[in-house]
Amino acid sequence: MLPSVSRRILCCFFLVSFSLTLTQAQVSGLPYIDPTIGNVGALLQPTRPTVQLPNQVMRMFPIRPDYMDDQISSFPLLVVSHRLGEAFSMKPFSKTVTVDSWKQDLTYDHDLEVTRPWYYSTYLIDEEITVEFAPGKKTGIFRFEFAPNATTKALLLDLYSNAGTGWKLTDGKEVEAMEIYHGDIKIYLYGVLNAKGTAHTVTNNQLGVVQTGSASSNKTMISFPAGTPGKIEFRYAVSYISPEQAKKNFSQELSNTTFDQLKTAGEKAWASVINQIQVEGGTTAQKRTFYSALYRCYERMVDITEDNRYYSGFDKKIHDTKRPFYVDDWSWDTYLAHHPLRTILNPAQEEDMLDSYVHMYEQSGWMPTFPVLFGDHACMNGFHSSVTFLDAHRKGLKNFNLAKAYEGMKKNANEATMIPWRNGPKTVLDDIYHTRGFFPALHPGEKETVSLVHPFEKRQAVAVTLGAAYDDWAVGELAKDMGNQSDYKFFNARGNNYKNLWSDKEQLFMPKDSAGNWININPKIDGGKGGRDYYDENNGWTYLWQVQHDVEGLKKLLGGTDAFEQKLDQLFREGLGFSRYVFWNMFPDATGNVGQYSMGNEPSFHIPYLYNFTQSPWKTQKRIRFLLDTWFKDNVFGIPGDEDGGGMTAFVVFSAMGFYPVTPGLPVYTIGSPVFEKTTINLKDGKKFTLIANKASAVNKYIQSAKFDGKPLTTPWFTHAQLMAGGKLELEMGPKPNKAWGVSTAQSRGF
Repeated sequence: MLPSVSRRILCCFFLVSFSLTLTQAQVSGLPYIDPTIGNVGALLQPTRPTVQLPNQVMRMFPIRPDYMDDQISSFPLLVVSHRLGEAFSMKPFSKTVTVDSWKQDLTYDHDLEVTRPWYYSTYLIDEEITVEFAPGKKTGIFRFEFAPNATTKALLLDLYSNAGTGWKLTDGKEVEAMEIYHGDIKIYLYGVLNAKGTAHTVTNNQLGVVQTGSASSNKTMISFPAGTPGKIEFRYAVSYISPEQAKKNFSQELSNTTFDQLKTAGEKAWASVINQIQVEGGTTAQKRTFYSALYRCYERMVDITEDNRYYSGFDKKIHDTKRPFYVDDWSWDTYLAHHPLRTILNPAQEEDMLDSYVHMYEQSGWMPTFPVLFGDHACMNGFHSSVTFLDAHRKGLKNFNLAKAYEGMKKNANEATMIPWRNGPKTVLDDIYHTRGFFPALHPGEKETVSLVHPFEKRQAVAVTLGAAYDDWAVGELAKDMGNQSDYKFFNARGNNYKNLWSDKEQLFMPKDSAGNWININPKIDGGKGGRDYYDENNGWTYLWQVQHDVEGLKKLLGGTDAFEQKLDQLFREGLGFSRYVFWNMFPDATGNVGQYSMGNEPSFHIPYLYNFTQSPWKTQKRIRFLLDTWFKDNVFGIPGDEDGGGMTAFVVFSAMGFYPVTPGLPVYTIGSPVFEKTTINLKDGKKFTLIANKASAVNKYIQSAKFDGKPLTTPWFTHAQLMAGGKLELEMGPKPNKAWGVSTAQSRGF
């Protein structure tokens, strides 16, 4: 053992060396990305170490419960959708294969695993096999290096759905397969091995050899004879259109492309998006958190076009197109920050995504809520794509059919059911919303009378009312922008429906029955799992603030600006009222708690920024930095709730940069407390938006003064137009709050 002094000297040497390395790497955010951040969930879903190109179909991560598990059950050749399934299972094997081998998990060592957005590698200890993977757009390459003394070299193939035509091996090298996903989506695969093998299938629980070129069962083994090269490489492509298209995708992407070339191309693709935002200052840990969050924002949506065609799950047809067609979006999560971030970083791509939404409406008859490969995945509540369309329109995005989008928004608002997790025409419950201005709830113990209501998700009556009011406001605002005054007046009035559930007694939004009578509940804990009878995944304290479109109206309900601020203070200080065991048993989504505030769930994102609507904007600065520093760490526990493929980490990207879109639909950003001393966003037209926070640090988190483009800024707001023009926001930071800076009025905010 080294003497303690020597150990300290050696430690200092490594720190200095590491610091010099980081200094040289400042121009790139890639070294800071760690896909394992958040790979152990707070209570529910962890993040996954997804390997893919930005917004592309081919996604892969090892299948395991979470990062705590030291065994991998399989490697998917395709992750079809974020948390909605995989296709085509593969795993290497170096021991005697039996029918039970398909059930055997593969042990690995965490410290021998390499996970980058464009490359994955792990070492399977018991099998003595090194696994590598690099992704293309619709393609991928796996490489398996067996030990020199391996007596068996085999690949075990399977289908995750147990539905499809199985696997076919031709000439010992060509592999074809088809798997049926979600009951009716055919996914085709074509691949080529670098060495000849023999196919074996499991039939009647027996393992046998099949003739080359013949169809096989779902469970298939490809074995390789002695003398086969130590590295078995499998190059493949997938298609949602046809087997022939899978072969074309293979030819277009992988012809004469080596593993290392694909890996290098992937790294360049990530560099082009990650380095669009460059930061200076901050700690290494903060950079890791920031750039890993930015990486997450490119997991979805994904472009499923193939040779100017795509298969649509919305009408089950193949369509010709001249533009990318995107799927895999969960709008309840992404309308808050993910879509707004994209309008800054890549407005043309956001236009393509919204154009895809319009075509989904044309093909299905409804504007989707959670558009995925198989169609609209009825999930959560609300039609928040309406907010996203309004937000994009007001931020200058034009390259989509706005009139057709409005048609779909209006149809959803007037004719679709608002029952959570359901699609289809309106019901008697929706009629009550349309006539009385609120979604009705049941009294505790009252039996459900509407069969369409989901037995677990329930009515979520207060959450539905609040969400619908925001969506209706968005429809009305877009109608106004389009010159439709009658629709504007109609939907603008419905945007005030949130007031119909305001309880002066409770000073919260509370449920009513269909007759308009108050339902007496404890808004902290009642409503079943996740409060779903009345709220959704969170309790009444979170849903108190779900009026982003009319903060001034909410302030009036609470008794004015001072009372509004006091209620915010109380939110962060109010006890759970129960033990954590009891609370989280009822609200497992409401994690990352600070008082009654839940950092781990999407409805809370904007709440800390609401202090900017009071006489104490410095409290936003305090709260945001505390929340970032406390809940978003650069380790496997570093996400406080379900991340949802960019839905939560977009909040981190915005907040670390120092501003946030409190109200998507209004082209305005409110200022928080930047983590970094300088942030530069390279905009698509060659301009740069720069945010300088002089002396920013863990201590210097309070804004002392501000300038925008050299002129004094006294209110905590700036516009999207100012940002996209290449503006420069300069903040002077200090250790104590300047309680006079940023105090604003509704008039001074300009909206």
